[in-house]
Amino acid sequence: MYQDGNAPARLEASLEDVEAGRVTRHESVESLMQWLEGWPVYPIEEVADVNPRVDKSVVPDDLPVSFVPMPAVGAGDGSIQVKETRLAGEVKKGFTVFLEGDVLFAKITPCMENGKMAVVPKLVNGYGFGSTEFHVLRPKLGIDAKYLYYYVSSQIFRGEAERYMTGAVGQKRVSTTYLKQSTIPVAPLGQQKRIVAEIEKQFSRLDETVANLKRVKANLKRYKAAVLKAAVEGRLVETEAERAHREGRSYETGAQLLQRILETRRSQWQGKGKYKEPNPPDTTSLPELPEGWVWATVDLVCEWIVDCPHSTARFMPDGYPCIDTTWMTKEGLVIQRARYVDEVTYQERIARLAPKPGDIVFAREGTIGTAILVPERMRPCLGQRVMLLRPSIHFLGSLLRYTLHSEIVRSQYLAQALGSTVPHINVGDVKAFRIPVPPLAEQHRIVAEVDRRLSILGGTESQADVNLQRSERLRQVILAKAFSGYLVNQAIPREAITARVGKR
Repeated sequence: MYQDGNAPARLEASLEDVEAGRVTRHESVESLMQWLEGWPVYPIEEVADVNPRVDKSVVPDDLPVSFVPMPAVGAGDGSIQVKETRLAGEVKKGFTVFLEGDVLFAKITPCMENGKMAVVPKLVNGYGFGSTEFHVLRPKLGIDAKYLYYYVSSQIFRGEAERYMTGAVGQKRVSTTYLKQSTIPVAPLGQQKRIVAEIEKQFSRLDETVANLKRVKANLKRYKAAVLKAAVEGRLVETEAERAHREGRSYETGAQLLQRILETRRSQWQGKGKYKEPNPPDTTSLPELPEGWVWATVDLVCEWIVDCPHSTARFMPDGYPCIDTTWMTKEGLVIQRARYVDEVTYQERIARLAPKPGDIVFAREGTIGTAILVPERMRPCLGQRVMLLRPSIHFLGSLLRYTLHSEIVRSQYLAQALGSTVPHINVGDVKAFRIPVPPLAEQHRIVAEVDRRLSILGGTESQADVNLQRSERLRQVILAKAFSGYLVNQAIPREAITARVGKR
């Protein structure tokens, strides 16, 4: 084996270059292959039977067998669930057959890119049937199944395979011919087993780190929900009533503020027909609010509520941003996912109401319940599956957004939304959401404290995400080192390295 003392660092740097876009995966693979001077490199069809035939006629129709649909194979972790069983007669036609010890390789996008590959474990009566979107690799004599799995599941191999996928967009696949002709560096069988053992030892450490990071994220999510719960229940900051009593002064209550909002709406009404007073909330079974707070509806605290256009926009590479559920998250808009429309479409989609900074876009389908504030200096229009809420000038948009994300609102729509054939919330239901209204001065303090706490949480969560991404990169570094001979000791003489590969 060619020994280069700087190779491990170069391997890691190579993967970093790929991630940063400085080199292509193809160039990275070419560099990797230059280091494989000690091991022979074979086409995969010489080390494994690709999509081997199985004589299904010898399998009785009434024999229970394992059934593995695509969702049963994990993405990037090698996991596979073989709990489902069916009678062989039900799955002999129209499904892929495989045996214990085979390697399943998802061939269709995006499953292949996501790493849906696994070694087949013990099966019911020794037979398994599954999705036709699996390639089956059956290792030949001298090839360890896990060694083969780790190689074809590595990001470098998948990235290269992605370049050669064929078919229509959304239905691209890795062809049998490509898979057969792809090459693999083959270490001696004993060394393959040592490599697999070392990979799994290091992966086990990474898995523990990832589990800890995921626990941190879950705890942050729970804490975030607790912050919002305290905010809408009047337990996050000193209430205006408590402060007024302490300072010996009067204050404007939430009920008085609500009346001021309604009076402003009546005096400024410019809609069609006679002004109609919004319905008051049904407070039956609602919890008691802090002193100075009052129950209202979303309709009562908003100047305007309009649904999105019901036609599908024609999206462009750039132009005016069209806000829809594609790039909405509870943290805000993900600009990398933004979709745009041209001038004509923009004008058509703001005909009813042009969104302006401070308005709320609320997802009533798709990512149901997600609410975002329209950012400053943005001139957007609305996409599908959303609606626009324009809060009164006397009710803070940020507080309304936090309230919409809280459990107090979520509990009002969750059962209904998820119980429908196509999960959604009706516009009328959104208007009728019951929300608490604190005094205006208290609203400002609540929003400031929520912003402060979520900012701290956001920093911690971002660091957890960075470490999760680094864990995945380290996983790929381990695989790159494994298949370039730098993960375990080369305790075998160079002249004995050539692996003997044959059929079972």
